[in-house]
Amino acid sequence: MPVPAGPEIRLCTDSMAQPDSRPRCVSVIIPLYNEAATLPRVVETVLAQPSVAQVVIVDDCSTDGSHAVAAALSDPRILVLRHERNAGKGAAVRTGMGRATAEIVLIQDADLEYDPADYGRLIQPILHNHADVVFGSRFIGSEAHRVLYFWHSLGNTLLTLLSNMVTNLNLTDMECCYKVFRREVVAKFQIEENRFGLEPEITAKVARLGVRIYEVGVSYYGRTYAEGKKIGWKDGVRALVAIAKYGFRR
Repeated sequence: MPVPAGPEIRLCTDSMAQPDSRPRCVSVIIPLYNEAATLPRVVETVLAQPSVAQVVIVDDCSTDGSHAVAAALSDPRILVLRHERNAGKGAAVRTGMGRATAEIVLIQDADLEYDPADYGRLIQPILHNHADVVFGSRFIGSEAHRVLYFWHSLGNTLLTLLSNMVTNLNLTDMECCYKVFRREVVAKFQIEENRFGLEPEITAKVARLGVRIYEVGVSYYGRTYAEGKKIGWKDGVRALVAIAKYGFRR
């Protein structure tokens, strides 16, 4: 089934105006898989952010009615796409990036773990022309974060350390969902990973580009597995493979 074209989006100007006076300039990519219960609230909060020009929801063949929920959302800024077969978060982000039209591209999960109210903080280094890419971090700053699993935290720390060793970056939270890009940076790399290996892949590829990378503290309201958390040990193994695959690629 052909996908309808997305709306035309006005881009940010290159002026040094204050961020609040700029036009809407962020395309938000939301990879979606079985998040019918949380999607409306997430999208409502995303659309409430003054910087948001476009929301690209990519339903990765959900089975819980998420696509119908997404299709029922009413706002001209929303573009809903659907994979006919489940392919993974990386594939959904790749599809969404291909349809992003605003000057800044931001990745947002469809659950309630990350707060779109942090967008202003995340895009500020780009708007002030200090950064080309901004990573969120759950481990710096004083923002609220839910206390959950020790072994998950340890695994994340290890993956970030290994990623830093091969990319020569000093990130504190490589696995954080929030990654923000100037659109011209997105055009310089292609996501190959279909699932959760996309985080180290993206990190390695933007590091190789030599662009300016900043890190900003964000809040985090993590979920338990009973509340719908999906990532597991197999995703950690794939992340290790991706760190080696893309970190050492020349």
